Amino acid sequence: MVFNSYTFIVFFIIILILHNLPFTWKMKKINLLLASYIFYAAWNPPFIILLWISTLIDYFVGIKLHQETVKAKRKAWLFISIAGNLGLLGFFKYGNFLLENFTLLCQSLGLDYHPAKMDIILPVGISFYTFQTLSYSLDMYKRKGLPEKSLLDFSLFVTFLPQLVAGPIVRPDELIPQFKKPVTATKQQLLQGLLLLSLGLFMKVVMADTMLSGASDAVFDAARPLPAVDAWAGVLAFSGQIFFDFAGYSTCAIGIALCFGFFITHNFLYPYAAIGFSDFWRRWHITLSSWLRDYLYIPLGGNRKGNVRTYINLMLTMLIGGLWHGASWTFVVWGGLHGLYLGLEKFIDDKTHKITKLVLTHKKTITGFLYALFTFFLVNITWVFFRAQGFKKAWDMLKSMFGMQNGDPLLSTLALIKVAIVIPLMVLFHWLLRNTTVVQAAAKLPWWLVGTIWAVMILLLVWSQESTGSFIYFQF
Repeated sequence: MVFNSYTFIVFFIIILILHNLPFTWKMKKINLLLASYIFYAAWNPPFIILLWISTLIDYFVGIKLHQETVKAKRKAWLFISIAGNLGLLGFFKYGNFLLENFTLLCQSLGLDYHPAKMDIILPVGISFYTFQTLSYSLDMYKRKGLPEKSLLDFSLFVTFLPQLVAGPIVRPDELIPQFKKPVTATKQQLLQGLLLLSLGLFMKVVMADTMLSGASDAVFDAARPLPAVDAWAGVLAFSGQIFFDFAGYSTCAIGIALCFGFFITHNFLYPYAAIGFSDFWRRWHITLSSWLRDYLYIPLGGNRKGNVRTYINLMLTMLIGGLWHGASWTFVVWGGLHGLYLGLEKFIDDKTHKITKLVLTHKKTITGFLYALFTFFLVNITWVFFRAQGFKKAWDMLKSMFGMQNGDPLLSTLALIKVAIVIPLMVLFHWLLRNTTVVQAAAKLPWWLVGTIWAVMILLLVWSQESTGSFIYFQF
């Protein structure tokens, strides 16, 4: 079941009605938990068992970490949580990848090793809920707060329907306290939630799928050299597609939660208006970048042990962040490029302080806009490795983009026009709205204008609803 389907809309309406009926608060939470399991089971029912395993492991480990005072035993309990969570993630997401690379290593050493390929199905959202539950155990180990006593509340934290399969990655102290007392959405929250849900669906269905996916898929699936115009159009189309797709999902998730009266943190803040890569990762997939910062970069030493260690820590964090996205070396290169960009940016900024000044002033200057365009250009280079199916395709794309090889035109005039209109407008809107949020921007507009824009989005959604494909980040 996906957000961009009529089945989900009916399902959502039923759950929303149940949430607003005069049941006890415990019954309402049970309804939400059961709805979350049904929503997840629509993909593959047996994988609910993995959710239960993660839930039970971290629930009981959290209690033990609070009760235990012996350091060695506390480490042992933490190891159980890490091994349980990362063990499941490693098997289902990286099992085939590790086996393939081990086979290549054996063959390179002259060993005739040909194992049967493991037929492993990747559970939807396992990377997201694994990090979410793991953050709870790590917080309990650091004694950041008290363990959750209610298994119902903790289970709902792990499986909360809106953000279960593709984030945002919510921290325990952000969501669990909201389950402690009865909440239903106010009229204003309901309207804002429905607006965000409509906007998220519009971003996914109209912008990502209808306007951009055709050009992106055609270019990256092409088996021949392309002219630079087509290559760049395909990369730019994917740049817009992945933003509208993933930010669309996050916007839907935030809107759905708000309709129930719950608040989920923002996951995107106009990332293509970022001035430099530190700013980019404060705006793109915010909950993942903050998770990597708090649970990986800072424990590695952060920037507290000199410049060389800082550069190493940045690179390690981004390499692991790249691997988190997928079991492929192209994702590792994608993360490595971001680590390289962050390291170079820090080196330059330590000497000049120009980038920091531009970011901190929050002023929309021509210089800042040029920095943002340059950042966007470099981000597009990284997207080649993120989207390409293998290094050969990535290298062929880069050669086509920079005129090192040419070929016959591939994209239609209509496809090129779509990209030429959508991408500049996207970047412009990001720049104009870089210091605000959708809800804040909507609040400043006349009600009739918001209503008109909303109606147009709904109309375009209905016209474009031939696409019910999964969101891109479901595969991660």
